[in-house]
Amino acid sequence: MEKVTGRKLILGIQHVLAMFGATVLVPALTGLNTSITLFCAGIGTLLFHLVTKRKVPVFLGSSFAFMGGIMAVLGKSRAGDSDYIEKLAAVKGALIVAGLVYVVFALIIKLVGYEKVNKVLPPIVTGPVIIVIGLRLSGSAINNAFYVDGTFDMKAVFVTVCVLLTVVLVSIFAKGIFNLMPILFAIIVGYVISYFMGFCDFSSVGSASFFSFMDKSIMEQLTCMPVFRADAVLAIAPIALVTMVEHVGDITTNSAVTGQNFMVDPGVHRTLLGDGLATALAGLLGGPANTTYGENTGVLAVTKNYDPSIIRIAAFFAILLGIFGKVGAVITSIPGPVIGGISIVLYGMISSVGVRILVNERLNFGNSRNLMIAAIVLVLGIGCDSIPVTGTVTISGLALAAVVGIVLALVLPEGEDSVLKD
Repeated sequence: MEKVTGRKLILGIQHVLAMFGATVLVPALTGLNTSITLFCAGIGTLLFHLVTKRKVPVFLGSSFAFMGGIMAVLGKSRAGDSDYIEKLAAVKGALIVAGLVYVVFALIIKLVGYEKVNKVLPPIVTGPVIIVIGLRLSGSAINNAFYVDGTFDMKAVFVTVCVLLTVVLVSIFAKGIFNLMPILFAIIVGYVISYFMGFCDFSSVGSASFFSFMDKSIMEQLTCMPVFRADAVLAIAPIALVTMVEHVGDITTNSAVTGQNFMVDPGVHRTLLGDGLATALAGLLGGPANTTYGENTGVLAVTKNYDPSIIRIAAFFAILLGIFGKVGAVITSIPGPVIGGISIVLYGMISSVGVRILVNERLNFGNSRNLMIAAIVLVLGIGCDSIPVTGTVTISGLALAAVVGIVLALVLPEGEDSVLKD
């Protein structure tokens, strides 16, 4: 049994606050249930840790990549509509298949060996891809930080600046345990200032159910059986082929942040398996697909605390938030400028890790091959939102950039001057 201390609980809460906004946004946009989503994120994270020998400090939250496919199947149908459960059952079946796609590729990687994966993901590809992961998220951070209902707001800017200053000052000057909690302190400070600025809205707290799963509609969604409908499977399951590339990028980022090679131990085949099983479980229960979360990797980079047990504590909190609707509603009420200020730091830290990989590997950017690969990956990854493949399947700019980077690294010859010499 792991010893749970007050310090670990506080650090776990930080991770919950970091992942919460993005995780609940997916069900809000697609029509899935928020409480089920949070429950699935927590259970899925615990399952991932079990599969990966409890070694990888990763939190699994809602995947944005699957949103287009889910919305294509659900359409405008929402809970309470006559056809909602029928369409939800089809989404469930398709997400289970998507999870099994991960499982199949995890088995293939186990059989062919990690070396084959490592060969196609050299630092000149992984570094820029990690930079892209952070920068692609930066737009949402700025929108939350400086805008209110789409309009630039100086009061929001003031809140954001206070949040950023709190993170910086606590990270640099705080001592002992307080040095590990810059995110939590920043959210508290930002929340208090936002209250006096008029940004806080507690209406959702009053309307939320105390026990989410006492709601008849939620129980109906939880218990309906999956249906494996061909059109739904074709709309959703192929997206897993794209998100697996993103998964490898996230695990590489996590490895770089912590200084441990999780691609080797416990192995990328195990991380893929854990992600796939968590996605299949979420599908079975009625939540969106799970994926590794960059927000939580950002918290690792800021706090420099890489204890996986803290992520598991965060997973238990996510489960409780799914069960106790009132508590989840309180976190939902955290104002946008506070979330935006925190996100600026977290997303920036992810991109900085990508830069660190390039520096640590001493890659020479006077070398044309290195320069071309990095340039193309950065522009495709940041500038391209998504490329439609079919009416319901799209490839994200990140996945496109990663694939192009891999191909270029394999095709273009590596010169003797590609790495700086002492």
